[in-house]
Formats: sequence, C-alpha cells, structure tokens
Amino acid sequence: MKRNFAGLPILEDEVRSAIRKMKTGKATGPDGVSIELIEALEDYGTEQVTALLNNIYKTGNIPADISKSIFITLPKKPGAVECEHYRIISLMSHITKILLRVIMTRVRNKIKPEIAAEQCGFVWAQQMQFLFCES
Repeated sequence: MKRNFAGLPILEDEVRSAIRKMKTGKATGPDGVSIELIEALEDYGTEQVTALLNNIYKTGNIPADISKSIFITLPKKPGAVECEHYRIISLMSHITKILLRVIMTRVRNKIKPEIAAEQCGFVWAQQMQFLFCES
C-alpha cells in the first residue's frame, strides 16, 4: 500500500534544535550512535541526520538498525526477585529520539492555537495554579 507522507521537509534548524535539547551522557541504542558523536560532527552531523530523517519522512521506511530498542530490567531495590520489583527501561537510537522530538515539536506548534486558555491539564507550562492566579 502506497502512503502519502506529504508535508514540509524536515529542516536542519529543526534537527539542530532537537540535538541541542537532547541530554548527553545517555546510553546508546542498538546502533551505537551517541548524541555526543552527532554533536561532535557539528554541521556535517546535522546535515547527515537531516538527510536521513527526510528520507524516513518521505518514504515512511525506518531503517531496522534505528527502529530497534534494547529493553533492560533494573531492580527498584537491591535483591529484587519479583517482577513488580523491577523497572524496565528501553534504550533506543538517538537518531530515532531526534526524529520523535522534531515531530513532537511540529505537533505542539500546530495544536497550540487550538487549545483553549482554560485547558490546563496535560498542557506544557499551563497548570491549574496559573489559572486561579489570573482570575
């Protein structure tokens, strides 16, 4: 089935902004590419990531090496034996995280004008206490 993923191409500025917002010192996903490596490549890294993300965006095909995650169980307390005493984390590709951040930013910018001023739940930087203070 052919899908139409029409939309504006992903811009280098969007990728650069997403990279800047990423936390450093985090474990890599299965592809082994760290955010520090992407940052160290500066403009070249941003260009390459942008080209890859635009290819994904245009075709809808995510390469297997960046679509996989590694799941790790961490004990909540030392000596844990029961499943409920473990926390599961997933290590995903930093390239995937950049793509998700770009998409999330686009969605937030698109829906922001549609959200009523009274809507406080689940809205970034808009909490109930601000609503009561403004009344």
